[in-house]
Amino acid sequence: MPAKIYSDKHADLNVLKDKTLAVLGFGSQGHAHALNLKESGCNVIIGLYKGSKSIAVAEDKGFKVVTTAEAVQQADVIFVALPDTKQAAVYESDIAPNLIKGKTLLFSHGFAVHYKTVVPPEDVDVILVAPKGPGHIVRRQYVEGKGVPSLIAIHQNPSRKAKKVALAWAKGIGGTRAGVLETTFKEETETDLFGEQTVLCGGTSALIIAGYETLVEAGYQPEMAYFECLHELKLIVDLINEAGIHGMRFFHL
Repeated sequence: MPAKIYSDKHADLNVLKDKTLAVLGFGSQGHAHALNLKESGCNVIIGLYKGSKSIAVAEDKGFKVVTTAEAVQQADVIFVALPDTKQAAVYESDIAPNLIKGKTLLFSHGFAVHYKTVVPPEDVDVILVAPKGPGHIVRRQYVEGKGVPSLIAIHQNPSRKAKKVALAWAKGIGGTRAGVLETTFKEETETDLFGEQTVLCGGTSALIIAGYETLVEAGYQPEMAYFECLHELKLIVDLINEAGIHGMRFFHL
């Protein structure tokens, strides 16, 4: 049975209307989510550590920038847009001391929660909104009126409104334009790691090298082998990234 795909009609941006949304970090996903949400009419602030080089960049984009701790204090929904390796330390020092009942923690990858390097209190919602593409693609597709297919997941839901918030956030960044699937933190984390480590960084690269070497050893020009085994693959990947909702529809053909 095919998975259910959520689209714009399933999400209500008004869910975020009177909320303050904090984006902790202004890197690949952070800047894309922040800009897209802002242009979707949401109230977004940026949380950064003192001395961060991203402060000037975020302020230049028109955002109010405060410290990470202040952002958690002021916000209703807190997006932890930090590298997995840094999330635990920042959570202990700046996030956990400022979490109170009723707030929502949001992640774009389930690693920290699934492997318990971050253990949120039981009285906050914990959700995931994960675009299946890098931040610059999330941003570009939004600007072009499209979107990147995304995942949502609910880890904790004491408010009983977590799914509505996740879908609203996905809509705000353009994800529901392309289609959104519901998953779990466990499934997102483990399949994402498998895809990256086994397929992309292992199997695909090994296949490209083997194909290139096979053609060269058979006497074909190295330049031709490169074009056929790597260059055209990159073009195909670019086309898939540009496909948006059409890429999601592929699973129903």
